[in-house]
Amino acid sequence: MEIEVHQGDITTLEVDAVVNAANSQLAGGGGVDGAIHRAAGFEQLQAACRAIGGCPTGEVRVTPGFDLPAKYIIHAVGPVWRGGDKGEEKLLRACYRNALEAADARQLCSVAFPAISCGVYGYPLSEACECAVDEVLKTDCDYVEKIVFCCFSVDMAECYRRQLGNRAVPGF
Repeated sequence: MEIEVHQGDITTLEVDAVVNAANSQLAGGGGVDGAIHRAAGFEQLQAACRAIGGCPTGEVRVTPGFDLPAKYIIHAVGPVWRGGDKGEEKLLRACYRNALEAADARQLCSVAFPAISCGVYGYPLSEACECAVDEVLKTDCDYVEKIVFCCFSVDMAECYRRQLGNRAVPGF
């Protein structure tokens, strides 16, 4: 599996699926969620999300990519950070694992992830990167060949690169 760290806008990536750091109502909020909704076409994405009816924390739901270069949007609802002793790690890991399983079930080859739960949900970046990298490296996929960790800041990109380097991933 090829792994890349990209600093930039996830809505411009030409991948089979982008993962959206969604809220449980799939309502289109701020940050990555708002950017994906705007770029995909807010009204059409909202109509698809309303038809789904929500998503519990740790789970994922899939919609078309609409106006994005990506064919699909995998909406992953990450946990709100509450100090680390309320099951946050288990739920965050489930987001990454479930997103990869959803992509693999659709025979998708490339998936781009944001830093799920690291914005307004307050998950500490270093711990979140560790969970993301661990889950990606241990998830066995038949079809997913490329993972992109898409970062909006230099510090975030460096955190992912450190985590990948600590695990001796080629190129990091």
